[in-house]
Amino acid sequence: MCGITGIFDTRGKREIDRAVLHRMNETQFHRGPDEGGLHIEPGVGLGHRRLSIIDLSTGQQPLYNEDSSVCVVFNGEIYNYQELIPELQALGHVFHTRSDTEVIVHAWEAWGEKCVERFRGMFAFALWDRNRDTLFLARDRLGVKPLYYALLEDGTCLFGSELKSLLAHGGLRRDIDPLAVEEYFALGYVAEPRCIFRRAKKLAPAHTLTMRRGQPLPEPREYWDVRFTLDAQLGVEEASHELERRLTESIRLRMISEVPLGAFLSGGVDSSAVVAMMAGLSKEPVNTCCIAFADPAYNESAFAKKVADRYQTRHFVDQVESDDFDLIDTLARLYDEPYADSSAIPTYRVCQLARKHVTVALSGDGGDESFGGYRRYRLHLMEEKMRASMPLGLRRPLFGPLGRLYPKADWAPRVFRAKSTFESMARSSVEAYFHEISVIRDPLRNRMFSDRFKAELGGYRASEVFNGHAAKAGTDDPLALIQYLDTHTYLVGDINTKVDRASMAHSLEVREPLMDHPLVEWLATLPSGLKMRGAEGKYLLKKAMEPHLPHDIMYRPKMGFAVPLARWFRGPLRQRVRDALLDGRMAETGWFNPQVIQQIVEQHESGVRDHSTPIWTLLMFDAFLKNEPCA
Repeated sequence: MCGITGIFDTRGKREIDRAVLHRMNETQFHRGPDEGGLHIEPGVGLGHRRLSIIDLSTGQQPLYNEDSSVCVVFNGEIYNYQELIPELQALGHVFHTRSDTEVIVHAWEAWGEKCVERFRGMFAFALWDRNRDTLFLARDRLGVKPLYYALLEDGTCLFGSELKSLLAHGGLRRDIDPLAVEEYFALGYVAEPRCIFRRAKKLAPAHTLTMRRGQPLPEPREYWDVRFTLDAQLGVEEASHELERRLTESIRLRMISEVPLGAFLSGGVDSSAVVAMMAGLSKEPVNTCCIAFADPAYNESAFAKKVADRYQTRHFVDQVESDDFDLIDTLARLYDEPYADSSAIPTYRVCQLARKHVTVALSGDGGDESFGGYRRYRLHLMEEKMRASMPLGLRRPLFGPLGRLYPKADWAPRVFRAKSTFESMARSSVEAYFHEISVIRDPLRNRMFSDRFKAELGGYRASEVFNGHAAKAGTDDPLALIQYLDTHTYLVGDINTKVDRASMAHSLEVREPLMDHPLVEWLATLPSGLKMRGAEGKYLLKKAMEPHLPHDIMYRPKMGFAVPLARWFRGPLRQRVRDALLDGRMAETGWFNPQVIQQIVEQHESGVRDHSTPIWTLLMFDAFLKNEPCA
């Protein structure tokens, strides 16, 4: 795993300042502490920080083709590179290394922009072709690896694995985009392709960007999308065998490494399935890493140990104390943009633990999206049945007022907490799902933002992100639609962002066998009834893993990777919350209604409401403002 960065003059061949490019590159030292390299020629500069995983002796970057006319800097892994090498050699290309990076330059020469369609892996790369006067940027299909870019007023294009490398250039204005702020407070992250700063963007997953000197910057091109056809005619037994075969192949490809390798093991079904398959492929005991929580309400380590014992892994456990909140400012510096998933704290800790023992770790990320595992899916499908019984034109005037008038009763038994259900029933399917997953829902956001800020939004709502993706989904199956939405939003903006920054902070490479794109494509052909059956999510995965995992690992309530926010904000973080949310930077922006923010804090402190998620979201935004002085 590595970090890439660069500068491209879209208008001419102005000199690239080596010191500036070096500074941009060194901001990402943590992504690649083993080696660093630069390529500079008139109008073009590429930078690379290397974490050595494959071809340790000759895989240095920037890497070139035979005559040095093509140069690439690359972050990630091309898992099928060994299959592509003989195909490219047959076309006349000569290889000088054993690295997957060299496959990229020759694949570009052979297939041009379509080379990405041949790659199986996680990647973000920048390729300069001098003969074509072309800079080519690409990102993997599921957005595992990040890539930011920005076009400055003078025609200079900056790019990098992390936003901090672009900011190190000195020419990128830090004007905050109000639309990005709306997305952050709705989703907990800024959705691709938007960035928190107006002039910067993220290259969206499964997109490429081809820049040619002397031409305007074009729109990125999409080269892949998952299609939920749901048309495979397979029974449970046949599908289980096929799933096991495909999962084994995906894991085998991701076990190729010249450095110590292991896996995260949380005790959930996804990571347990990965470890079980790894054990069958490895001659040596698998290294497994687990985080235990001092608070038993969040502790799954006993289940992880059961899997570790079954497969006799070399099992490493670290305990996270209940008050492990010292990472707030560290996380703000790490993520560059505001980011509000509190599970970033234990994720940071498990990556820290893993790096003590391995350089590469396999994870179970992506399983909930592809196999239908989130608890919110079950609730959404129940509500969909009710929505289907009545047209929206009748539901909206009936349930809309009920949703507004019914009290929010967090303290009451679940049967009496109907406010959210009423609000969802008054919405379309997509709007209802957006409402369900929002970290701060529309009514509270509307009250929380000031009139001045709402005027800056110009009517924009973060739900437009979901509506845009839904228009391309190509399915009206209730489960498939929300799986598609999560694959394009939550998986990329939350899960992959969290894991990339936390792992790279410790120079750890994390690989994601459940996000293997051929596996994702195949799962999208299976009927939804094989993914969620009744109240049971991940039905097919669990059936396939029954010979390999204990029953209570698979068929127990999902716990999640959570931290005790509610208690923190009524106890040890109470004063920090008050200082951050009621005074200082938050108030100075003029974007928030101070009376509403104070009400949120006081209601939480008194125990009247559990506002832990909105408070954490506000607290992390304050930490972002503290870390990023904005123009």
